[in-house]
Amino acid sequence: ISEELRRAQEEWEAVEEIQSGLWGTLTSYAPPISFNEALQYFQTADLSECRKKIRATVRRQGLAALVRFLFGPPRLQPQLQGERDLALAMAQCGLDDNERVHMRILQTIYKKLTRSRLGCPRYGAHWEELGFQGVDPGTDLRGTGMLGLMQLLYFVMDAQTLPLAHEIFKLSQHETQAFVFLQNFPFCIMSVNITRIVIQALREECLSRECNRRQQVIAVLNDLYAAAFLQLYRLWKWQHKTIADSGFLLKELEFSAKKKPKQLLKSLEAYVNRGPAADGLQRPSPAPSEEIDFTGVCDPQVELEGEARLI
Repeated sequence: ISEELRRAQEEWEAVEEIQSGLWGTLTSYAPPISFNEALQYFQTADLSECRKKIRATVRRQGLAALVRFLFGPPRLQPQLQGERDLALAMAQCGLDDNERVHMRILQTIYKKLTRSRLGCPRYGAHWEELGFQGVDPGTDLRGTGMLGLMQLLYFVMDAQTLPLAHEIFKLSQHETQAFVFLQNFPFCIMSVNITRIVIQALREECLSRECNRRQQVIAVLNDLYAAAFLQLYRLWKWQHKTIADSGFLLKELEFSAKKKPKQLLKSLEAYVNRGPAADGLQRPSPAPSEEIDFTGVCDPQVELEGEARLI
């Protein structure tokens, strides 16, 4: 790059910084925030109003309660219930423009996904490009609150999952005309839906055994989130799914998260240990008669709680 071109680039970037600053709600100069720093903020923040709204577990009555008692998963150990309640309280906490940490989380997600050194205005069409439904990401966090952003922050700030996040984001922006159907989808809305599934699995105590084994709750939730996103990526990319298939795929992810969380977590472990190429992010070459299928058996007749759809 010539010296003249380099100076021109620097001048243009400086102009962009100044223009961005005129919005008043921009935190371009705020340093990126790590997941642990953000978590420490929530651990000390006053979430009393949010805690009043949480329902820690799904209440069952009659035969369902008896079956759960006799054959269901173990209950979460008492020493882990505080961490569980913190996660559920974050899910009840809305995005607050006046909280600097909230804004740093939002800006960090934007910069990591777009690989930009610049910040962005608090409101604008750039959020739609990331896969939110409108110009304000806060309106899309229904049912997940700040936990939805925290899981996305974990996804892009962990060195082991950042390449996966970039691959999924790239697929969500798919505009290649070589295929009959485009494979693009709203990345951040899909992320929110996966967090919703993780929350439901936690409340139904489907993750208690794994949490008890690891003596962690939030780390298990984050790993399950990443594992579910990895599962979605594989299905979407290699089975050529489109937005019309999203409802069914979310239903299948919900089934896996509740009934086969250990299997999902093992797939993420294999990805982390062996890397994208070895773990199937590059398309395998099966025999011509074989059908590519990265999922376990999912009984379509299983009735799941709630409605799985893009919100």
